[in-house]
Amino acid sequence: MKAGADVSAAVRTPRAALLVDSKCTLGEGATWCAKTGRFYWTDIEGARLWRYDPRDGRSTSWKMPERLATFALCADPHYLLLGLASHLAFFDLATGETLHIVDVEPALNTRVNDGRCDRQGRFVFGTKDEGSPLQAIGGFYRLNRDLTLERLPLPAPVISNSIAFSPDGATMYYCDSPTREIRACDYLADGGIFNDRIFTRLTDASGEPDGSTVDRDGGLWNAQWGGGRIVRYGVDGVETERVEVPTVQPSCVALGGAQLGTLYITSARVGLDAAALAGDSRAGGVFIATPARRGLAEPVFLGVPT
Repeated sequence: MKAGADVSAAVRTPRAALLVDSKCTLGEGATWCAKTGRFYWTDIEGARLWRYDPRDGRSTSWKMPERLATFALCADPHYLLLGLASHLAFFDLATGETLHIVDVEPALNTRVNDGRCDRQGRFVFGTKDEGSPLQAIGGFYRLNRDLTLERLPLPAPVISNSIAFSPDGATMYYCDSPTREIRACDYLADGGIFNDRIFTRLTDASGEPDGSTVDRDGGLWNAQWGGGRIVRYGVDGVETERVEVPTVQPSCVALGGAQLGTLYITSARVGLDAAALAGDSRAGGVFIATPARRGLAEPVFLGVPT
């Protein structure tokens, strides 16, 4: 929220409710597949991909070869594009097989973190430092449709997050979580990036910006790690709505369901001790809420396995 904006003026959607008590160590990557009507997410530290089908309420999961940080839907719904800790790969949902594409920052002590497809069908993602103390040594990258990888001209992050694109694809949002600000830049169809700027700053006493999604009106919904809330910002960066989540570490959001009007929220247990978990027993689950907004179908990656 921009300085001076009134938190009390924001619309408050009814509190989110638990949907799947998955107890993920580090739930992330909230993604709704409009083509199949299913919700996907990952437990990064559990190295497991999850899928929930609202038609029968059943959840399925797959063990990954290493930590799965992020992923994207593909034009062929039988595949996903995986952002594993050290590399990108295709994943065959029917066979469970992975096909290596490219290593990411092999010379650095980093791992892949947040990612989303742009409106042109390319996968944009960032990395995070795995060292101690944490340093801004990561990067932001784009996997093109021909499977070439390029680094984007954006500041090196400590922890990349909040990657999302406006409905027309002309604005890219992203953040370096510890800065507690979300940035925006002009994003051209040919891949050019210009006019990098601050979009909004968090002003609550707690919380850092984590995963985001954009609704059809152009509002950015952001999960605020450590704050127990989801906040929507208008195109001007001013808070318009918020959803309280009954767990302290919401991590990512997606708008899904039959009308793209259900807010799906992942969360995490990592870093919570026994006392904290005793009072936050649903941490690591998937939560839902119903805001007065509708989403957009998630863009798919248009590259194909070779």
